[in-house]
Amino acid sequence: MADVSATMDLRRRDASDKLRGRTRYTIDRYLPGMLHAAVLRASVPAGRIVRLDTARAARMPGVHAVVTAADAPGKIGIGIADHPLFARDVIRYDGEPLAAVAASTLAQAQAALAAIEVEIAPLPAVLTMAEALAPEAALVHPDWREHEILLEGGARAGNVAWEATVVRSDVDGAFARPDVEIVESTFRVGRQNHVAFEPRAVVADYEDGRFHIETSTQVPWTVRNATARLLGVAPSQVRVTVPPVGGGFGLKFDLAIEPFAALLARASGRPVRLVNSREEEMLTCLFRENAEIRIRSAVTRDGEIVGREAVVLMDCGAYGGEQVFLTTMTAHTLGGNYRLGSVRLVSRAVYTNTAPNGAFRCCNGVYNTFALERHTDEIAQRIGMDPLVFRRRNVLGDGDLGATGQVFEGDVLGPMLERMDTLRDPAAPPRALADGRLYGRATTVGTWFVFVGPSAATVNMNADGTATLVTSGVEIGSGSMMQSLPQIVASTLGIPPETVIVRAADTDAAGYDVGVGGGRTTVSLGAASLSAAQEVRTKLLKIASEWIEAAPEDLVMRQGRIEIAGAPGSGRTIAEVAARAQAQIGPISGTGAFTGAGVQAMPGCVAGHFIDAIDIPIFAVHDCEVAVDPETGHVEVLAYRVVQDVGRALNPRAIHGQIQGGVVQGLGYALHEEVTIGANGRVCQNGFETYRVPLAQDVVPVEISLYEGAPSIGPLGTKGAGEVPILNVGAAVACAVANATGKRVQELPLTPPRVLELLLDRKQDLALAHIAAAWADNLVRPHNQSDRS
Repeated sequence: MADVSATMDLRRRDASDKLRGRTRYTIDRYLPGMLHAAVLRASVPAGRIVRLDTARAARMPGVHAVVTAADAPGKIGIGIADHPLFARDVIRYDGEPLAAVAASTLAQAQAALAAIEVEIAPLPAVLTMAEALAPEAALVHPDWREHEILLEGGARAGNVAWEATVVRSDVDGAFARPDVEIVESTFRVGRQNHVAFEPRAVVADYEDGRFHIETSTQVPWTVRNATARLLGVAPSQVRVTVPPVGGGFGLKFDLAIEPFAALLARASGRPVRLVNSREEEMLTCLFRENAEIRIRSAVTRDGEIVGREAVVLMDCGAYGGEQVFLTTMTAHTLGGNYRLGSVRLVSRAVYTNTAPNGAFRCCNGVYNTFALERHTDEIAQRIGMDPLVFRRRNVLGDGDLGATGQVFEGDVLGPMLERMDTLRDPAAPPRALADGRLYGRATTVGTWFVFVGPSAATVNMNADGTATLVTSGVEIGSGSMMQSLPQIVASTLGIPPETVIVRAADTDAAGYDVGVGGGRTTVSLGAASLSAAQEVRTKLLKIASEWIEAAPEDLVMRQGRIEIAGAPGSGRTIAEVAARAQAQIGPISGTGAFTGAGVQAMPGCVAGHFIDAIDIPIFAVHDCEVAVDPETGHVEVLAYRVVQDVGRALNPRAIHGQIQGGVVQGLGYALHEEVTIGANGRVCQNGFETYRVPLAQDVVPVEISLYEGAPSIGPLGTKGAGEVPILNVGAAVACAVANATGKRVQELPLTPPRVLELLLDRKQDLALAHIAAAWADNLVRPHNQSDRS
């Protein structure tokens, strides 16, 4: 291996330009002759299109192109292809696209939208999951049986877009035992908006029979392939490049507005720019979904969890989207953290006539962890055991089975809880503060995972001793593309990380990649980059060994030189060797690829899952102290501590930044942020005036301890660090508030009115009547029974 450590405190090379406003995001891109686009959206949640006439709009001043559903024949989706680009005959949510216009100016494009003649016949709408699951409910997709199936195994019917189940061991037997307490809990959470500072934006061109799409996305290959599918062209006809991205958090982990711009560019013969307004972002954002959860556990008096069952309802909105995939994650989040003797879980993505939802940092793990940890505290209270003692007794350890039957490696959560003990003030906490506010503290645990998937990388060795890294990775603000990947390549080649040039994502230049998200950049792209750099290293050492007349195994690469081990100053510079290689055999390059190892689940345990078991689990322990004002219901976070499993910290400074940011974003979810749907099906919060995000005065300094050494197949032992910091925050705050108030916390966010309701005993226990009492009655079909059986 290289004589240079990959662990370093490397500053981000893009920080200076970003701080000075020099970075050019997609929203800053302009091309000569560029047109401006606007999208006409429906203003009803459900209806049938009687008439859509664009003739007058096409004649408006400055208009160069108008496109509708007739121009985009395909449908896309995950698991099922249920989503057209434009509404076809039927409108399924307020804000659904009907047509798009490109004109010389944005004002002209918007004027043309107003000239489009639309006649819509209203249809019955289902706006909540309770309404959607009611007997005889109106179907969001009456034609659901006709959708193309992209992944076999998921159960579907009516307004259930997808259903994933887990069953392991004898759950009925566990609940029938005479020596157990049965504890049942119910929870509800609202939607959360990503609030990326750069809205979704795209500039598209059509030249030489190919589309070129510049876009603010986390998933260039998804944009390429999905755009091609919608437009009915070959994927090779679409090239996607990605400038720096001004915030993603999962919002841009799916196709967005790119096909509109592509269609208009082809129709007009001109480049087309389309940027969402903040209102469009708020009304049509792929929110973190609202969810409803019921958990039951059978627990012995000495604290053994012998059985658990749960039902999770996830509102996917009008189309299946990411939620179809996210049903998988319930097994690993709600079914994580603790040893379970037996378990059965069902996670259902439910259609409603509301804006589609999508992925958001730690996806459904944030609310499943909230539900699981609140349920854990309720178990401890029922059996009279200290919550921390209960957690220490039950957290997953080496050789334990996860919900799907996979075997976990290493004792991680137990030692992490011990680490948290050393961070806490050992003094007994006060029951109330001097100012009369109620004090509460809680410690929670969380289980997440790295979404691995395939990645590719190429490293080109330049004749001047620098290296160019080519991947489909995207810099979305986490710094992985600017820090961890250059560190991995540089340490392998013995050169400074500042001399590793990272090429912006371009689907024409780099191999396939799932996308940046799920904590996978450093792991998947890092592993591919390491493999590519090792190939370059091997080639350089071979050339150098012939020149220096020493065996390759006797040479080291360090500080920009290839030298004989133990003889500093001997040998040649890497630049000299690279130049010699280029002259003798041609330029030196290496390629690498990576995908998950494919950890096995227990046969027969899972149905409808995209990931049966997790390659790289990540654990987190959070501790939170709060003060609750009994007169106003305001919750103040007094202190926050995090112990995070990182595998190996390549850049501790960068990880600390991600944890601080993730916790603050989680505090917004826990205390402030909530999207609601009005009776007309429209999102009520359409801007920063009505949607409360954490402000500067809400930021709490986080005390951080990085836990290293847990098993990982990631390069150099790494794990993803950017996604998991938000995982436990809602849980930690909720448990702390429950401890402060002595009240049962069942909903997030804990806004002052909601907390006051608890304090004044005006909040009835949450009843979710549309979740059947018998677990099996919540299923579209029995676990592991195919549609054909």
